Amino acid sequence: MSIRLFSSAINGIDAQLIEVEVDSTPGIHAFNIVGLPDKAVQESKDRIASAIKNSSLAAPNSKHRKIIINLAPADLKKEGPSYDLPIAVGYLMETKQVQFDSSQKLFIGELSLDGSLKHTNGILATAILAKKLGFKELVVPYSNLAEAQIVQGLNVVGAKNVKEVFDHLNNTRPLSAKYLKTSNLSEEKDEDLLMSIKGQETAKRALIVAAAGAHNILMSGPPGSGKTLLAKALAELLPKMSFEEAIEVAKIYSSVGLIKNSPLSFKRPFRSPHHTTSAPAMVGGGTWPKPGEISLAHRGVLFLDELPEFPRNVLESLRQPLEEGTISVSRASSSVILPANFTLVAAMNACPCGNFGEEKGVCYCSPIQVLNYRKKVSGPLLDRIDIQINVPRETIGSVDSPLSKASGIKVGEIKGQINKAKEVQLARFKNTGLLANSEIDYKNIDKYCVLDSGAENLLKQAINFKNQSLRAYHKTKKLARTIADLDGSESIKEQHVAEAVNLRMNEKMLNELA
Repeated sequence: MSIRLFSSAINGIDAQLIEVEVDSTPGIHAFNIVGLPDKAVQESKDRIASAIKNSSLAAPNSKHRKIIINLAPADLKKEGPSYDLPIAVGYLMETKQVQFDSSQKLFIGELSLDGSLKHTNGILATAILAKKLGFKELVVPYSNLAEAQIVQGLNVVGAKNVKEVFDHLNNTRPLSAKYLKTSNLSEEKDEDLLMSIKGQETAKRALIVAAAGAHNILMSGPPGSGKTLLAKALAELLPKMSFEEAIEVAKIYSSVGLIKNSPLSFKRPFRSPHHTTSAPAMVGGGTWPKPGEISLAHRGVLFLDELPEFPRNVLESLRQPLEEGTISVSRASSSVILPANFTLVAAMNACPCGNFGEEKGVCYCSPIQVLNYRKKVSGPLLDRIDIQINVPRETIGSVDSPLSKASGIKVGEIKGQINKAKEVQLARFKNTGLLANSEIDYKNIDKYCVLDSGAENLLKQAINFKNQSLRAYHKTKKLARTIADLDGSESIKEQHVAEAVNLRMNEKMLNELA
């Protein structure tokens, strides 16, 4: 009679239940694994044999038996070393070295040759699956214990080696569900980068609006105007993630092994890929699709510096996630839908040399060079970016002036204002699945973005005068909604629309080449 126990496989960022079946018959020694295993799973035979032998237990090659391991479902590719522990436990059960009820336990972990359990990817998704399916106990490597304990209501046991698992299952030395301290998970300190930026008051205001409503933003301007520093300051201004958002992000990072010392962080991600990044690295991919940069930036910031330098196919791949907050990655082997609800922050120069349109700068680019440079960023992509501002180069005299020093920004007050606007949005979108004004779609925009008659007329006139699209009309309404929230106003007034139109339409960029 075969033995059956349970483990999990990571598909995208989600875990899928795997049944590990073990059977043996008398005969010449053999140890075979079936069920579409990859090379790492095939090599687990030697790791498991050494781990069991070095744990003072009877190893598979110590007896003349033919052992077969089946990983079901058989049509799902099994990859990685996370099946080491369940296969080893299954062998110990089959050879009667350990006896227990395996129907309510789930095992996952990689083995070393000495029998110790190593850190394994995808533990958080596995814990979520175990709780969802009603398993009572999850056995993981001790180094993954804090990560698995994020999921409450599940008995998580962390073991350091195979011998501890063996003693626990035999009840000779049971492992208690020891809970690690998690009080310091959200103790990240902000750097107050906004205080380091001199001048650029218009850009700072745009950052505040972007942070309050999770709006995308494009900054264009000459080199040295502070665009990169402003982008990093935006990540600092964003409100802390809720527990549910932190779980979402941690699940993504766990699936690719990027969980750091703290398993759960409430600070929003900040991803800044280089412009040589490929499309699969950006959107996710591989033979078996895994998260890319846009998924790693979920609920945080994706910063693309030197936007026109990115390959065209990489930029165009951002269209779907910017609209839907998810990305569908299809390969011949499988297809997965990955979360990608991020705030895009892009920076670009006005031309290849960067000085086009500057009063004191000298531009050495021909008109056709400037046009070709800007055409690298397509109109449909620009239309999906909520805020488009120009960031001029500040002079030393302007940033050191008494007026500039007197208008210094108090970061604490700004964060309080942003957090208050965020709370208003969460109350407005309660039980709808929405978390920010930028997520409002065409179905409910009239419900949540109610404009005064004067504000509505102003918006229509501005959109028609600039010959903007209906998407731009909706984007501007959502921007005005966020500005009204920052102002503490329930209705959207004319001054809110006027500021939204100013942030949405970069007059300098539009008119320079006209």
